[in-house]
Amino acid sequence: MKYYIVAGEASGDLHGSNLMRGLYERDPEADIRFWGGGLMDAAYKENQQGNGLVRDYREGAVLGIWEVLVQARKLLRRVRDCEEDITAWKPDVVILIDYPGFNFRIAEFAHKAGFKVFWYIAPKVWASREGRIRKLKAFVDKLFIVFPFEIDYFRRKEVDFIYRGNPLVDAVDRSEALHETREAFLERHGLSDRPVIALLAGSRSGEIKTMMPTFMAMAARLHEMPEYAGYQFLIAAAPGRTREDYDLAGNDGFVHVVFGDTYGVLRQARAAVINSGTASLEAALIGTPQVVAYRTSALTALVARIILKIKYVSLANLILDRAAFRELLQESFTSDRLTAEVRRLLEDTDCRTRMLADYTEVRELLGGTGASEAVAEAMISELKK
Repeated sequence: MKYYIVAGEASGDLHGSNLMRGLYERDPEADIRFWGGGLMDAAYKENQQGNGLVRDYREGAVLGIWEVLVQARKLLRRVRDCEEDITAWKPDVVILIDYPGFNFRIAEFAHKAGFKVFWYIAPKVWASREGRIRKLKAFVDKLFIVFPFEIDYFRRKEVDFIYRGNPLVDAVDRSEALHETREAFLERHGLSDRPVIALLAGSRSGEIKTMMPTFMAMAARLHEMPEYAGYQFLIAAAPGRTREDYDLAGNDGFVHVVFGDTYGVLRQARAAVINSGTASLEAALIGTPQVVAYRTSALTALVARIILKIKYVSLANLILDRAAFRELLQESFTSDRLTAEVRRLLEDTDCRTRMLADYTEVRELLGGTGASEAVAEAMISELKK
């Protein structure tokens, strides 16, 4: 069968790559054409089967309402390009992975054009813009959800869905980084054997520029303290970024950029500062004490306060329905508060013990391994009906 997959950010690229492997394994004649990134392209090249990558998501990634308005014409052009490519290729199914601003347009187009539409990793309508549920019912043939708290929500909303666990459990557990020795990790990246604090500033250039000044101010303050002078701060660089994307002004050799090894950085870190998103849940599954920090434009923040219906922005906290770790958002995201929170993560033994216990509960709630393969099998079964 012919599968057209659309992913628009780093997490979608990750889950799309594992889904593709499941489709290739269960459908020997799978022909996959996709919008995605390096991980999906690697999955395609492992099989050398199908049409492959159409467009890299990093070419058009934007963050926040203001940024979307500024680049509206470019984004609309990308939507039209995708629609035209789907029409020309005529897939058996269009599989949309998260990325709702773009993918809702594609869902409506594909449905009206007569293509079957699957949505993998549901848009977060339970957090905001619940009116989009009407579009899910109208334009999506089957929704594939990945969080246990979504089961009751979508059942109440009468949305047809399938739940087969969370693919991030597989991605983490299968990572080579979780089995690598500390010595091998340090040697591979040319690092000295000093305790590590991880810094994850996001994947888009806009959010990296927003987060880095406060990250660097916090790192400098801790470095000046005698008890932390021996620490090193490792920035887990996002896919496709360069060293120049990260402002390391004022760094005196205690902040390093590590490419292509987010899981390794998290595993070796005693604490992590994370720009929300998928990485926060990854840290919980790996077992790294963390604080989530996030700041966006004033306009986006204002709109978010009006429309968001959730108590937390981090997936692990949402899964537990309580705060396993703190979230420093907008005005709370300062170097003073960030420094204090990192110190608490490192110095408060009871805090670390409680957080790790909460992480164990998160993993249990997400279920076991094999989600990506189970979703691929369910998709193929749906198509054969």
